[in-house]
Amino acid sequence: MTDPDRTGGPVPPATGTLGTDAPLSLAPAPSGEPAFDDHRPPSAALVADCVHCGFCLPACPTYALWGEEMDSPRGRIYLMGEGLEGEPMTPAMVEHFDACLGCMACVTACPSGVQYDKLIEATRAQVERRFERPKADRALRGAIFALFPYPLRLRLMRGPLRLHQSSGLSRRLRKSGVLQRISPTLAAMEALAPTLGRAERVPERTPAQGERRGTVGMLLGCVQREFFPGVNAATARVLAAEGFDVIAPAAQGCCGALSAHNGRETEAQGFARALIDEFDRARVDTVVVNSAGCGSSMKEYADLLAGDPAYAERARRFAEGVRDISEFLHERGTVAPRHPLPMTIAYHDACHLRHAQGIRTQPRELLTGIPGLQLREIADADLCCGSAGIYNILNPVAARELGDRKAANVLQTKAQLLVTANPGCLMQVASSVERSGGRIGLAHTIEVIDASIRGLSVESLGAPPTSIPPNPLQ
Repeated sequence: MTDPDRTGGPVPPATGTLGTDAPLSLAPAPSGEPAFDDHRPPSAALVADCVHCGFCLPACPTYALWGEEMDSPRGRIYLMGEGLEGEPMTPAMVEHFDACLGCMACVTACPSGVQYDKLIEATRAQVERRFERPKADRALRGAIFALFPYPLRLRLMRGPLRLHQSSGLSRRLRKSGVLQRISPTLAAMEALAPTLGRAERVPERTPAQGERRGTVGMLLGCVQREFFPGVNAATARVLAAEGFDVIAPAAQGCCGALSAHNGRETEAQGFARALIDEFDRARVDTVVVNSAGCGSSMKEYADLLAGDPAYAERARRFAEGVRDISEFLHERGTVAPRHPLPMTIAYHDACHLRHAQGIRTQPRELLTGIPGLQLREIADADLCCGSAGIYNILNPVAARELGDRKAANVLQTKAQLLVTANPGCLMQVASSVERSGGRIGLAHTIEVIDASIRGLSVESLGAPPTSIPPNPLQ
């Protein structure tokens, strides 16, 4: 099997085309064992739903990068089918599965309703159990999962990271490019780190303002809690201003999204059980989430814990009560007055909001309901920015190219502020914009709504205080 050059070199031609009489064949692994075991393999019925029509191809970021059939959704589904028929799990097969960003744009694009999201998640769990990665890859993944799902450990990083940023070393490293030459992975991690400000903490209970409309739980998250604490603070303020008591248990941990999306099934289940227990103790029926990837995973708890008799029904009820913040505000309606924000924004759809959760119009309607705000659409909006959880760390070269494409399209809008709903997207696009030499403010959707409710200025969001220019896309 011929694989594309992941370092950005010329892409070799595909060695086969699905739907023809000459499909790709897999080189047998030395062990000869089948790729998948009997524990929740990818569903043969779901694999059979794919008719190889090709509608997924232009929607897939990795196919757009390399033009390689096996790095398209239908190509990966073909490999899953081979595995189900007893073919071994080869390094080449795993490489194609690993190259998938999990953006789920193919799910939106597919006219046959193929559930690629369920297929790739089941496949990745098999890979993590049955495939021995190289030592360096195992070490990197081990370090990532020993840190990112643990808020207290991330909190310990804040001091050293702030010192690194304030010393000027961060700017010098990025400008020199020396870290990129030494290690693209280290360079990606350093460049992605957001500029840290004051650590705002959300109280366990934030009382409703005005007429009380209900009580909601609030996920604090991991990266969101420690690296973007202003987003959580804004979320609690907006919910309170809209008449809701906000319960944010301080003891809550990770939701398990990173683990679930990377095949660490047992770990993800443990995080999910603990979070369900925590919000059950808080006695809330609705849990509001301000991170697209977290919300997507929490809405899938029923599938994740379907085999657990003690949690299956609780997981189903919990998942039914999970709402993205924009989804929740749109459903319940807004009552807090909005003050004008005379500015232009470009709205970037986080993949796990647009594709995995199907939330597209709600944030746009909430934003355009702010007086004076003008929203501009981004070209190729469906194409992933390259963040994809930890993809930009594990696959920095591909992620960098996708980020550069996204940054160019964002800057082309000439907007003052880029708005999105996921911490990973904010970090990825900020890094790409800086690398391009461009300049644009960045904010979470809820921060813009919060600024409008509080009557703050455009400058408070990091946008330049310029008048609204003509829309170049009109």
